[in-house]
Amino acid sequence: MRFKKRRRKAVDGSEGQVTRKLRSQHWFGGLDKDAFIHRSWMKNNGLPDDVFDGRPVIGICNTFSELTPCNAHFRGLVEHIKAGVLEAGGLPLEFPVFSCGESNLRPTAMLFRNLASMDVEEAIRGNPIDGVVLMAGCDKTTPSLVMGAASCDLPSIVISGGPMLNGRFRGRTIGSGTDVWKFSEDVRAGVMSQKDFMAAESAMSRSPGHCMTMGTASTMASMVEALGIALPGNAACPAVDAGRARLARQTGRRIVQMVAEDLRLSKILTRSAFANAIRVNGAIGGSTNAVVHLLAIAGRIGTELSLDDWDRFGRDVPTILNLMPSGRYLMEDFHYAGGLPVVMKEIAGLLNLDALTVTGQSVGTNIEGVENDNEDVILPLDRALTSSGGIAVLRGNLAPKGAIIKPSAATPALMQHRGRAVVFETIDHYKARIDDPDLDIDETSIMVLKNCGPKGYPGMAEVGNMALPQKLLKKGVRDMVRISDARMSGTAFGTVVLHTAPEAAVGGPLALVQDGDWIELDVAGRRLHLDVSEEELARRKAGWTTPTPEMTGGYQGLYVERVMQADTGADLDFLVGGRGHAVPRESH
Repeated sequence: MRFKKRRRKAVDGSEGQVTRKLRSQHWFGGLDKDAFIHRSWMKNNGLPDDVFDGRPVIGICNTFSELTPCNAHFRGLVEHIKAGVLEAGGLPLEFPVFSCGESNLRPTAMLFRNLASMDVEEAIRGNPIDGVVLMAGCDKTTPSLVMGAASCDLPSIVISGGPMLNGRFRGRTIGSGTDVWKFSEDVRAGVMSQKDFMAAESAMSRSPGHCMTMGTASTMASMVEALGIALPGNAACPAVDAGRARLARQTGRRIVQMVAEDLRLSKILTRSAFANAIRVNGAIGGSTNAVVHLLAIAGRIGTELSLDDWDRFGRDVPTILNLMPSGRYLMEDFHYAGGLPVVMKEIAGLLNLDALTVTGQSVGTNIEGVENDNEDVILPLDRALTSSGGIAVLRGNLAPKGAIIKPSAATPALMQHRGRAVVFETIDHYKARIDDPDLDIDETSIMVLKNCGPKGYPGMAEVGNMALPQKLLKKGVRDMVRISDARMSGTAFGTVVLHTAPEAAVGGPLALVQDGDWIELDVAGRRLHLDVSEEELARRKAGWTTPTPEMTGGYQGLYVERVMQADTGADLDFLVGGRGHAVPRESH
């Protein structure tokens, strides 16, 4: 048996030559007993001798799970990726990893993002893989896969599963998540029947795919495209559109060429790429969850990025995508309008157009010639939804390490507000208290939720967009200032201050807020202030005790012990920084 490097021409006409010994040849090359073992066992799947000749071995990291509805169609999608790899002369080998399903996992999928990233990292490093296709979709599957791959730094490319088709209910379009929050409040306010609420349940989810609003799934699909680690068009094409299958095939072809070029994540995920992504996030009205995910990805790849960079790069970016929850359309409409390349071309003056992407070309080259096919969906700059969108980073004595708010989803009249605190010590305290008719609260109050951060929940659940008191909903109130150390769904909306750091569970100032305290919110001034003297806060801190963890031992125990705060990405401290893709010792 003879193994040699080969030049091969892909079906799309591209040509690449591997001029170095690939990682996989440390397993499959040679004539010793170890190579015999590796090849022989692989042959029980019907692989012939010649697939071990030095061609790139492409790992396809698949987050398929029937418990992750957003990714349940991946069994079909992966076949198109494999076909593309084969057409380009590579050997595709699929492998599963932990699938973080947002809709079912408790206490929150965010608790398991870091665990999934560890699974991805070790699976890539420990196996005979030269390049990786990352199959992502549901909210946390995208960051977990990119974080894990970044820690290894092999040639890697993301393919998202795509959004669902638009929801349709009673003759109108409805959006996943966004309308859930609206309908739920309408039921509690007595303006929507329980029967209609139940009927909307099936009408909202009409096809395979992830949320079709600009929730976290669609945001992260947009972020990987903006970062340059997915092909143009990745973000918006619906899961059931034939274009998604074509994109998957093209992704399979492209990763083989990326291996030949040694085009690794570290060459793409530069500070310029992250700046581009942050600006695109502002332009699309993206999820606040992108903040913790991009900070964590940057930490893994070793690129300098801070919470303040979110404000620095995104502060003056207009929101031009008219899509829920900031606007009225959905991802299907976004696709028909031209998708993310059109948005990027519209804000091209704010982007680094020289940034390298997985195409092997620059951002500028990728967006040349794209056209806007619907200016009601992707608005011109002079008709932006919000002139200054993005994510606002707030600081003050209530959030010394920062908190965030999404201006495009907030009520303008509440962006500068002073109100009396109504405090909920835990999520259970909130649920027990919120609809008490005797609760001392009105629309000018500020709702404060504690102990829902990374350590406190644990996992920093999406509970920051607290439902309003029923008695105020019945009066027609639909928004109030809410502050917490939690996150909120990217599909949610409102004047909601999130990710307050340090969190309450570690003794941050949020832990010291009491009913009746006055709080000042000034988004324009980037200020979040608790109007209580330093002496009084010191007295309260002296009487504060650390909450007892919900669970000790196991992964949750490890998580609570080692998780970092939201302002640095809520990664586990020992995972920050890459560990590379050096070939491990032999196993026999």
